[in-house]
Amino acid sequence: MSAITDGPSAAGVVVYDKPGGVSSHDIVSGMRRASARGVKVGHAGTLDPFATGVLLVLLGRATRAQRFLVELPKTYVVTARFGAISSTGDPEGEIVETGVVPSADLPLPTGRIRQRPPAFSAVKVGGRRAYELARAGVDTELPEREVEVHRFEQTWQDGDRRGFEIECSTGTYVRTLIADLGDAYCLALRRTRIGPFDVNDANPDRVIDLDEALSFLPAVPLDPERGRLAAHGAAVPGISSARFVRLTDSKGLVAIAEPRAELLKPVVVLR
Repeated sequence: MSAITDGPSAAGVVVYDKPGGVSSHDIVSGMRRASARGVKVGHAGTLDPFATGVLLVLLGRATRAQRFLVELPKTYVVTARFGAISSTGDPEGEIVETGVVPSADLPLPTGRIRQRPPAFSAVKVGGRRAYELARAGVDTELPEREVEVHRFEQTWQDGDRRGFEIECSTGTYVRTLIADLGDAYCLALRRTRIGPFDVNDANPDRVIDLDEALSFLPAVPLDPERGRLAAHGAAVPGISSARFVRLTDSKGLVAIAEPRAELLKPVVVLR
């Protein structure tokens, strides 16, 4: 990993192909050490340590746009093992063999569904992570949440293993999708895509300009005076049918704004 030397004003997104066996926090810590002093570093969506694939690392002002990147849909490639269950839904938990291996096609849920996050998850319960409570032996039933599965396809089958490709909304737990198919758990999990960011484009040494990284939001060009106002958080005249837009001027990205009536109100200033 090369040093990122753009200083405290650095702003952009790094598409990182996270290997297995390390946490998302480990990757962020490494990027922070490689960055110039004062550069904020974060990420847009945790990957479990056993999982691999796309992790969006946010540098500088990009951390302000975190929620817009977190909300992007995700695509996963999964290897599931049937005939056994795992206490964590993955290979790192306590495995109990059941021998129940389905032979027929499986019903794969799509659309809006209700899902209960696994006990070993990063969901907070009373200020503590659910996995911390689970490791301490505290039984906690997490509330269900509504998520959306855009695509759920089986790609191969070999004995008690099956492969799946899943495209889903943020907040979806793939481990739970697999466990709900029967006596099964995720043997391998790889995130191949977050919105427009593909794992094949991962490069830990390339910082994608923030305006380019947010190009999934429609752009609204401003004249210099309206750009100056928006940079100070003031609403500017404009109409858009999108939920959020990028405000830009001749100097580049100014803010992310929310259309309200005939105004565009900055919700995140990025200059």
